Amino acid sequence: MTFTREVGNQKRICLEKGKQNLVVMGRKTWFSIPEKNRPLKDRINIVLSRELKEPPQGAHFLAPSLDDALKLIEQPELASKVDLVWVVGGSAVYKEAMDRPGHVKLFLTRIMQEFESDTFFPEIDLKKYRLLPKYPGVLSEVQEEKGIQYKFEVYEKND
Repeated sequence: MTFTREVGNQKRICLEKGKQNLVVMGRKTWFSIPEKNRPLKDRINIVLSRELKEPPQGAHFLAPSLDDALKLIEQPELASKVDLVWVVGGSAVYKEAMDRPGHVKLFLTRIMQEFESDTFFPEIDLKKYRLLPKYPGVLSEVQEEKGIQYKFEVYEKND
């Protein structure tokens, strides 16, 4: 039996029964999440930091690098509990994950409006990644919430 989790209004990313998704994020991303929302609910949370000596309060694990986090996930006690691994920020962690060899999917929410900001998602190399026209459970048409339009895009790399 599988469970489903929605992406947009459809939320159809499957979870294997008895497993959880795992999120990997940098220290600044972790601390940018309001304390009442940490850790991210129903997910195993790994924070990356070379400065911290122990996991921040609420985080399940601390790793000094993305490579170390991925090695941690391969350990039998975690591997048996994890369904999907999601990198949720920041920019440097996204870039490192995108540049890794192997099969990678990018789930991107493209906001159809400009906002003042100081942090950006890395540019997607369209020689390495292709935009999928459809992906099961992900809405492909433009959505709108509180007057802001956005759309979900899924890119795939397989090298």
